[in-house]
Amino acid sequence: AIRIGLENNSDFLTAQQEIIIAEQKVNEAKFRYLPQFALQGTATWYDIDYPMVLPESVANRVLPGSALTRTKDDQFFGVGITATQYLYSGGRIRGTLKMARANLKQTQSRYEIIKNAVVLDIKKSFYQLLYAQHYEKLTQEVLDKAHRWYAKTQGDTWTKIQIRARLAQLQAKRNEAALQVEDARRRMLISLNKELNASFSIRGDFSPVHTDWDLSHLNLWATEFRPELKSAIYALEADNIAIDLALSKRYPDIILNGSYEKLGVDDLEDTNKQISLAVQLPIPYNFSEQIAQKKAQQRKSALRRAAIEDKIRAQVAGGFANMVFWQKEVLSRQEFYQELQKLLEQAEKNSSKQGVAPLEALLAYEQAAADYLDALRLNLSAKAEL
Repeated sequence: AIRIGLENNSDFLTAQQEIIIAEQKVNEAKFRYLPQFALQGTATWYDIDYPMVLPESVANRVLPGSALTRTKDDQFFGVGITATQYLYSGGRIRGTLKMARANLKQTQSRYEIIKNAVVLDIKKSFYQLLYAQHYEKLTQEVLDKAHRWYAKTQGDTWTKIQIRARLAQLQAKRNEAALQVEDARRRMLISLNKELNASFSIRGDFSPVHTDWDLSHLNLWATEFRPELKSAIYALEADNIAIDLALSKRYPDIILNGSYEKLGVDDLEDTNKQISLAVQLPIPYNFSEQIAQKKAQQRKSALRRAAIEDKIRAQVAGGFANMVFWQKEVLSRQEFYQELQKLLEQAEKNSSKQGVAPLEALLAYEQAAADYLDALRLNLSAKAEL
């Protein structure tokens, strides 16, 4: 059920695609360490009286005007290759790669959060359906037993009224149990993201579960493995990187550029070669505002991480208390249910089925069995949540 549910869950599949996108952004950031190449060819027809520079989209080439040339040519050709390499960027390229990796870690954590939520929803739906199926079977068995015992109603009119009322009560419980099965099947199909008219059956061990974990170890494991906390830690890491990136704008870019071109008006007989070393120092007007903004975001992430830690501890403590209660309670209800089951078998063999008392006993047995089955469901759900 978990495998099918994960395969069909749109949120989970979307999270998988987000991981792929984040991985590609990491690869894209790595490419910034490599020189950037550009290969370009141009063919220009012109009619100008004064030299002009072509736009950047066509390589910024200079066209000589007729005032500076002996002939008034109206066509110009050129091909060339350009390479640009950042020698120093004040840590901006390295910071961009670190930011992409931090974003990938956050995306992976969100993937785990969604996966855990989907798995828990499927488990709870599965246990609810198991409970509903066992409860329906129980109510049918009790109802059949009651009809066998009272195939012919005996006693005075008052007794017959009470017997009919108890039988109607058992029938109502049977009908409600059938409705619970339909509701549980529908919820299961929703958890699996299947069509609501799909046919399926489930099987599973519906018996008490017990854990020997202690609260201190659970808190330690949660702190280490919970993806919500990991996501908050990676968000704080991303904010620290964002501050470094903002501070890196105080440092210049040192850029090495080289190009090789073949140019000409009729053929490519002329050659241009150049190597340039450039230093660029950006002077942003909003530098101080960006630093303040990033530091505020960092403090916000730190507060969010602390809040998530508190929330996780509270969840673990609540889940642990819930698990401890139900793993004890289910055994207590099981013992009571089994005791009533033995007494009912003895009474069925050795006692007469007259009056209202047998039906009252049957209703008490049905209630004890229902309470035990419900405790089983809550016991299994408590472990899944923990």
